[in-house]
Amino acid sequence: MTEQPKNNRISSGIAATVTTAAIAVAGVVGYFTINPPGTSDSPPPVVTSSPGSNQAQTPQGNEKTAQIYWLEENGTSFQLVPQPIEVQADINKPSEFLEAAFTGLLDGPTEGSGSSAIPKETKLLGIKAKGDEVRVNLSDDFQFGGGSAGMIGRVGQIVYTATALNTNA
Repeated sequence: MTEQPKNNRISSGIAATVTTAAIAVAGVVGYFTINPPGTSDSPPPVVTSSPGSNQAQTPQGNEKTAQIYWLEENGTSFQLVPQPIEVQADINKPSEFLEAAFTGLLDGPTEGSGSSAIPKETKLLGIKAKGDEVRVNLSDDFQFGGGSAGMIGRVGQIVYTATALNTNA
């Protein structure tokens, strides 16, 4: 019986997967290089004022306005469109505020013509905001389904929603 020489070649499936992942990452990086978060014309979350008052008030209650981002098709491409939503959270606690905003984002659009590229099964496992840093931990379902355009759209939704409170994050 003769011993077969070992084959140290990488399978074509693994090479294709690594190449596809590299292209997707390059596309996302390119997209956000051209369209950095915080450069949109949408305003940051606002603190509402009471009727009859022209001055913004210091946050007193727990209901605040957050911006979440949906995808809207415009012919041959899509754009990220902000939607203000009321969230029950303290704006002085960024992690709590963003967690409430992400809950609305992951629930999906409820009104208007926007859509979401984020898979419905995606769950928020944790979020931490400290200074200019935001860390979002999502379930593995986030990475499955759709093509490269869908992945760019869903990453855009996450980044723009996470940086709506602090555009320097």
